Parts: sequence; structure tokens; C-alpha cells
Amino acid sequence: MTMESAPVPGAGQATAVQAHTVHPPRRSDGGTRVLGGGRRATRVAPAAQLLGADAAALAVTFAVCTPAGWPWPVVAAQAVAQVLLHAYRGLHRLGLSPSVLSEVPALLGLALLQWYVTMEVVAAWAPAHEIGWTVLAYAAATQTVLCASGRAVVHRVRHRSAVRNPLSTLIVGHGPVARQVTAALHDHPEYGLRPVGRVAASAGPDASPASGVSGVSGVSAEEPAARPDVVKLPVLVTPQEVGRAVVQNTVRHAVFTAPPETMPDGPALFALLTGHGCRVWLVTGDTAVATRPAGVRPDHLWGFAAHPLQDGTHRPVSHAAKRVMDAVLAGVGLVLVAPLMALCALAVRLSDGPGVIFRQERVGRHGRPFVLLKFRTLRPADAQESATRWNVASDGRMSRVGRLLRRTSLDELPQLWNVLRGDMSLVGPRPERPFFVAQFSRTHPGYQARHRMPVGITGLAQVNGLRGDTSIEERARFDNRYIETWSLWQDACVLARTAGSFFRLGGS
Repeated sequence: MTMESAPVPGAGQATAVQAHTVHPPRRSDGGTRVLGGGRRATRVAPAAQLLGADAAALAVTFAVCTPAGWPWPVVAAQAVAQVLLHAYRGLHRLGLSPSVLSEVPALLGLALLQWYVTMEVVAAWAPAHEIGWTVLAYAAATQTVLCASGRAVVHRVRHRSAVRNPLSTLIVGHGPVARQVTAALHDHPEYGLRPVGRVAASAGPDASPASGVSGVSGVSAEEPAARPDVVKLPVLVTPQEVGRAVVQNTVRHAVFTAPPETMPDGPALFALLTGHGCRVWLVTGDTAVATRPAGVRPDHLWGFAAHPLQDGTHRPVSHAAKRVMDAVLAGVGLVLVAPLMALCALAVRLSDGPGVIFRQERVGRHGRPFVLLKFRTLRPADAQESATRWNVASDGRMSRVGRLLRRTSLDELPQLWNVLRGDMSLVGPRPERPFFVAQFSRTHPGYQARHRMPVGITGLAQVNGLRGDTSIEERARFDNRYIETWSLWQDACVLARTAGSFFRLGGS
């Protein structure tokens, strides 16, 4: 780790990035996970507030503009249509510089579309409640005004929250743009992004030695400070330092000052940051960036062109559908296999004594730790053995009941409760213990990227025979392929293949 002299006003507000002992992600707000600085509610709440403002505007519009006794299915259908249309148009995305005035054309156009379709449906289905063009125009205008007003309040609340609770941010890049963006974020706290460090290529200009900073090894400086009221930001030059800094400083945002594909190790850094759950931005001085995703409204950060960068796993609607499928199937599965689980629990109790359920810490999505449940097949000598012993399949202490449960994978059934709770998914990369996650992340490229998706009871690697004492590199390859090509249909195929091999005695 090095240090740079960057124009960062307000030395008292800058936080040094630590690059040593890694601590697990913290929790706050009654158990809501905090990953990468700031509360999760800071990211989620504004989107929920926008949904609430839009829903309230639609409800008032119905009350004011439509005749009494309208069919409730029409009201429900239009409410759902509003959510889908606004999501498709990107009106629920959280930008750096939200503006109600820039949203008005989209709000008005979608309102006119909604009410026109509603008018035609009502005319065909319930002629007694038919409305005319005048009511349509009045309703669309009313809905637009109410939506814009509600959104203005939400943006104002978010602005104040951003100033009070800024989110830790890493700047990725070097040169004038990186320094200017860092200074802009410190000068304008309304963006809610607080720079805590800068990421530069190990072979970049920041690697040159410089003196004048005590207590830090490998110190370098890009150029003298432009202003007297500056603080030196740490410069991270290795993926390990970046990963540790993200966890320790709870970094929520990363700002690239050049497209990742044009930077040394840029794609790897992008995958690392998104894998940790960071929201990634591309902020440049070029207003015509070719990498801006189609359909995304332009944004800016104090005049700099700003565009959100997303990997292939950023599909909120699909992930919501996956979560619903997981919850429904896990709930039904728990009911159906309850008698079988009772028999397994009784067999374990009679064979191995008390302590039927085995609990062990595993690493889930974005590095979040959780407690995994299994039927106990072997009582470890101590916690150290449980956390660091790789495979116990051939352990002589295992009873015949334990061996049977492991070979048939029946010991995994309690994990349906983990799925119902949201710790896991039915299909996804298998979760591993923190000790081995740290070890494999250092030795196997791509292993850390497995945590971009929820972990699962079964996965693409497992149905291809990669379970137990098999190649970690091959597992990571299959897991990342699953993530990059993920779909609900693929989940269904993996579940079908898992069901077909469930009793082939291939457990570990």
C-alpha cells in the first residue's frame, strides 16, 4: 500500500484505508447487513420510497379522477403496470444527481400510456365505467404532477441523508481526472460518497518512491498537492489490498476514471469490486463515453460524465423471481420431507447421542457469513478442527448412520431452512468455510468471484461430479460459468439433475 498527495480538502474527514487484518462484514439496523460502508438501507430505502411515492400518486389519481365503483382488477393491473413501466424506464435507479425535472417527460409519457390502455380495456370489458379523452388527459396530468412532487420529496430526503451518512468510496485510476473527482467528492458531500483510498496499477506512475510520509512502507506520491488543506489518500496496488480495504472500510461505491477494459488489471478489479457488492461508476471528462449502457439516463458528478457500470448478474427482477421460487420450493419441501427429516434426526440421536443439528459458519453472497445447518454425521474434536479440516468422509469416528446420511446427501436437508431464511438459494455455488475461502481466493483465480450470487444447496459444479475432494479450480470455473449464464430455466435444469442423482450414493 502506498500514499499519494491528492487535493482532498478537509483532512479531518478522510479515513485511512487499512490493509491488514480482515474483519467480517458488519451488521447494523437490527441485523441488516452492512457491506462496504453505510447501511444497506441507505441504498435500498430511496428506491422503496420512490415506489411508495409513485403508488401514492396513482392512488390519489384514482380517487380524484375516476368514477366510483371502478372494477378493482383494473386498479390492480394499472398499479402493477406502473411499477413495471417505471422499472423498465429506469425511474427506480438511484443516480448521483437525481432531477425531478428531467424525469417529468418520462413520467408524463408513461402516464398517458397507462391511462390510454386502461381506457381501452374498460371500454371493452366494463362499458358502464368507460372514461373519455378528457378524463384520460386529466388523470395523466394529475398522476404526473403527484409523482413528480413525491419524488422531489424523496430526492430531498436522500440528499440530506447523503450529507449525514456518506458512503466509503474508492477511486480507481490516476492522473488529473482522479484527483479532480476526489476533490469534487470532498467539496460536495451531497453526493454521499466519501473517498477513503485510491486504486492504481502496480506498474503505474504511483509506484515511484517518494519521501516525506513516515510510518508507511512503499510510499509514493504522484505529484505535489495543489492546495494546502489536503490529506494523503492511501493508494492500493494489489487485489489483496483492495479486497481487505473494501471489507474493513465497508466500501459501498467505486469510481473508475477510465473504462475498466483500458486499465491494467481493470476487468479483474471490476469483478472484485462488484463481487463485494460495490456499486461501480465510470466518471470521466468525456461526455460521449461509448460504454454507456443503452437506455440508461445520463448522469453527472459535478460536471463529469458519470455512468453506472454493471456486471451480468445485476438483474433485480430476475433475482427477485429466483428468491420467490426458492422460498416457495423450500417451504413446500420442508413440509413434504418433514417425516423423513424426523427419521434422520431420530437415527442420529440414537446412534450418536444428543446434538442432532450441526451448525457451522460459512461464507455467502458478497462475503456475508451465515450459520449453515446439517444433520450431524461426525462430532469434531474442537472448533479448530471443524473450521479447518477439509474432508472427513474417511474418518473412522463416523458411525454407519453418519456415513449413510452423507452418501445419500440426506444430511443436507436442514439447509432448506437456510434457503427459507434467505441465507442460501436452492441452486448456486456451494458455500465454504471462511478459512478455506481466504486460502482458495489467494491460490485460485476466480474463486472470489463465486460470491457474486447467492450460495446454494446444489450447483452446476455438483451435478457435474465436482463435490467432495475434487479440484477447486474446476469448481470455481463451473460456478462462474453458472453465474455468467444464469437463468431460472438453468436453475430448474440443475434441480432436475440433482433430483435424478440424489440417491446415487455420491455424497461427500
